[in-house]
Amino acid sequence: MADITLTAAVVLCVAALAAGWIDAVVGGGGLLLLPALLLGLPADQPPTDALGTNKAVAVTGTSMAAVTYARTGALDVRRALRLAALATCASAGGAAFASAIDKDVLQPLIMVLLLGVAAFVVLRPHFGTVVDERPPSRRRAMAALAVVGVGIAFYDGLVGPGTGTFLVIGLVALLRLDMLAATATAKVVNVGTNLGALAVFTALGSVLWQLAPFMAVFNVLGGWLGARMALRRGSGFVRVVLLVVVTALVARLAYDQWWA
Repeated sequence: MADITLTAAVVLCVAALAAGWIDAVVGGGGLLLLPALLLGLPADQPPTDALGTNKAVAVTGTSMAAVTYARTGALDVRRALRLAALATCASAGGAAFASAIDKDVLQPLIMVLLLGVAAFVVLRPHFGTVVDERPPSRRRAMAALAVVGVGIAFYDGLVGPGTGTFLVIGLVALLRLDMLAATATAKVVNVGTNLGALAVFTALGSVLWQLAPFMAVFNVLGGWLGARMALRRGSGFVRVVLLVVVTALVARLAYDQWWA
């Protein structure tokens, strides 16, 4: 059992709330939650415990966001479930390899992903705002299954941060969905990837169950608030917040990795 201080637990619960909100609106809540776990847990804690606990928390907020979107009719449920079924299996496969990842490798990898997401958000501010009414071709649909249902899902099980954002980008680019429909679909797919990885991490004993339920409550609240905000206001404001959070996390992880 991890020796977690009360202060660290409170900070992690607040991070779970913020991550649920960000993930529901624009994706990428793991870019906040996983680094927070890596920084908040004891230094001798295996990185797989952070990965597993992240999945146990994230699946709750993502599920809440998916249900909220589904009730509004903002997504094609049949297509989303088909992608989610494939993604569940691929994510479980990725999680099976996660124990081979060292924390000294994981943190720099997360920093690179953070910078990549930040660059994309800055350089493509209007990505997904123009709706294309043409149905995707069979080739595009198959590419979406390969990239979204297998590639990104495997990555989510293996590492995870940024999966929501990568799913949105893939769905917009390949299926020509608008940002709201892509975000709604991504939530359903992300539930599948979280469940697949969580099953493996639970079997490996890599979930801190004395901490995860408390963080999950805050993550659900954040997911509910974030989904409602996305439906009401769009993702423009949250893009700015995401950039601020990404910048702060890169600075903090760089300090912890090289100068602390």
